[in-house]
Amino acid sequence: MDYMYVIGGFVVFFLISSIKILNEYERGVVFRLGRVTPVRGPGLVLIIPIVEKMIKVSLRTITMDVPSQDIITMDNVTVKVNAVVYFKVMSPIAAVTEIEDFYFATSQIAQTTLRSVLGQSHLDDLLSKRDAINDELQRIIDKQTEPWGIKVTSVETKNVDLPTEMQRAMARQAEADRERRAKIIHADGEHQAAQKLADAAKIIASEPSALQLRYLQTLGEIATEKNSTIIFPLPIDLIKPFIDAYNAIKK
Repeated sequence: MDYMYVIGGFVVFFLISSIKILNEYERGVVFRLGRVTPVRGPGLVLIIPIVEKMIKVSLRTITMDVPSQDIITMDNVTVKVNAVVYFKVMSPIAAVTEIEDFYFATSQIAQTTLRSVLGQSHLDDLLSKRDAINDELQRIIDKQTEPWGIKVTSVETKNVDLPTEMQRAMARQAEADRERRAKIIHADGEHQAAQKLADAAKIIASEPSALQLRYLQTLGEIATEKNSTIIFPLPIDLIKPFIDAYNAIKK
């Protein structure tokens, strides 16, 4: 009877070890006596214990943080830059057989590529042309991980930490640029106002009556205010006919 329990236990262990369940996003790379077999899954998978060994591989997109890297830009500015890499396994067999640890290897490739690409860029480009730099990082990393069956879908630089003195210098530069734009706008406004006044002066010079109309309009505006006394010069053109008539009578 004892050997029956032993056989029964062996059968139960055999069945438990041979039954594997893979989720929809998982695939199984099975080695039979050291040789790889076609990928299995998802769903119920049966393997032969001792003879076969299965390694699960996830096909979901993996988000990997790239630690901050000390980078010296082309214009000799030291910055710290970190990034995030999105990638997924396209070939489970290649991800298992071509590289020992595809996650660690992708992380190392991302770090070295980040230092290399950003080290060939100027600080202004690093701050203003992130999309182009991200595309270049994605292209280079994806090319190096392609033999491992890894597809890098996106690379995004996150934080760019500048030295304190560089932050102060950029703040002073931004302030000076704002002052320059303000002065230019003010000068443009003065120029336009002077141009309009010159045009008005030409019109008034060509039409003397326009000056009198403008004068009367100004008097009307002053009259609307609550002033007790209004002192204004009297245009000579208004009394010139009376002066001429007086001179004619006197003669």
